[in-house]
Amino acid sequence: MITAICPGSYDPVTFGHVDVIGRAAAIFDRVVVGVVGAPRHKTPLFSLEDRVAFLREALSDLANVEVDVFSELVVEFARKWEAKAIVKGLRVISDFEWEFQMNQLNRMLAPEIETVYVMASAQVSFVSSSGVKEIAAFGGKVDELVPESVARRFVELYPQGRPGTPENPQE
Repeated sequence: MITAICPGSYDPVTFGHVDVIGRAAAIFDRVVVGVVGAPRHKTPLFSLEDRVAFLREALSDLANVEVDVFSELVVEFARKWEAKAIVKGLRVISDFEWEFQMNQLNRMLAPEIETVYVMASAQVSFVSSSGVKEIAAFGGKVDELVPESVARRFVELYPQGRPGTPENPQE
């Protein structure tokens, strides 16, 4: 059985993520979606529990996909699952610049684990979690960009469609 991991913060999961994970599931025997518990480069809007629940619901029709949480190095998470590959989605050139650096570091740490890049489908290549959060905070519709449960949560967080903190959307 060949296992791959798809690591990310998934804050929140978008249809771009679902596209990449679904395509990876068609290639590998098992795909483990790894949710970073506490990302170091940003503070998540959604709790870890919410991000995991959103993913499990969005990926429920993919029998060979599991969701797990990790807080160690990506390569250590891959080793824990005996994964042969790390799958990453690419949308734009700036994604490549970051991923190239990460690939070189991961390759140095774990040369036995290959990184595989999946180009986002044209229909979702422009979708980013940060862009979705910005649209939702200003009251824009995100129904076509994220799974239904995520879209509903945005309506709860920003009922007046005004930017602000989720605790006080009126700010």
